[in-house]
Amino acid sequence: MTLGPELADVVLQNGATLENFTDSGAAALAVGLAALAAGYAERGIGAAAVGAIAEDDDMFVPGLIMTVLPETLVILALVVVFVV
Repeated sequence: MTLGPELADVVLQNGATLENFTDSGAAALAVGLAALAAGYAERGIGAAAVGAIAEDDDMFVPGLIMTVLPETLVILALVVVFVV
């Protein structure tokens, strides 16, 4: 059972074109991959930050900043989607 033609009919309703759909699909793929990469990066950074904070309480702010940095990748991907 293929859903291709049925899905295309639903997506292309209300005057949408296939070109708009491929742009939306590419944008969704870009943001999704950026979020996946940020999560993968935060996995190691979070573990290291928790270890550093356990050793020294003064490492909380640098650990927090390093943990948040990969999220800027997702924010920039969203900006690109809405600007382009």
